[in-house]
Amino acid sequence: MDRLAFTAAAGINEKAIARQIMTNELANVSTVGFKRSFDVALKSLKVEGEGFDTRFQPQAVPTERVLMTPGQMMATGRKTDIAMEGATILGVQAPNGDIAFTRRGDLRPDALGTLTNGAGHIAMGEGGPIVVPPGFAIHVSRDGGVYASDPQQAGAAQPVLVGQLMLRDATEVVLNRREDGLLQPVEGPGDFPGGPNVAVIPETLEGSNVSAIEVMTRLIDHSRSFEANMKVIKEAKNLDESGASMMRAS
Repeated sequence: MDRLAFTAAAGINEKAIARQIMTNELANVSTVGFKRSFDVALKSLKVEGEGFDTRFQPQAVPTERVLMTPGQMMATGRKTDIAMEGATILGVQAPNGDIAFTRRGDLRPDALGTLTNGAGHIAMGEGGPIVVPPGFAIHVSRDGGVYASDPQQAGAAQPVLVGQLMLRDATEVVLNRREDGLLQPVEGPGDFPGGPNVAVIPETLEGSNVSAIEVMTRLIDHSRSFEANMKVIKEAKNLDESGASMMRAS
């Protein structure tokens, strides 16, 4: 009976990681540029202890690799909003100072004029952070150029290029999700060569590629699996108690 209960409890524990990932995806269904992760993988571990040496038990392993399928495009009309085409990703400065990447393109200058996205990550240019003169109107071109113009200037204000966004093509690059939610190549943090297929869509934002209906369906399936395993554990307890009662009666 102990082995039966152990097997059922192991099934509950191994699916806990998948439930955590699905819960995180459901919480970010409305997050701009969020990318869902691949499903949890399983690996075999040899079981030590009494019994045969050939016993192996599956163990769930979380995968940090993300799916780059596009999300829904939403036109905003704001000059600093961008959505990345194809596998284009934007370089930003992570909280620990590393170069990381994101698909979030809701860019705004902060109080010091440094261009940041809605999550507070500094947007990197080819030469470092992009700083916009205070009070200047800015817009982003399709190639990632950031242009600023002085609205107080008499006549037609000529836009001036103040920076070039660090755009990279991740078509041939496998990306992992970092602990801070940003993306990085599987080799580790840092920049990598660009690529010819980089472009952005101005005045547009990309929504999450998470399907709320799909995630809810998977959560329901996990809930039913959890209930089935709990019933097995309860039944094992009842059988054990019945066997103990028979032994006492005899």
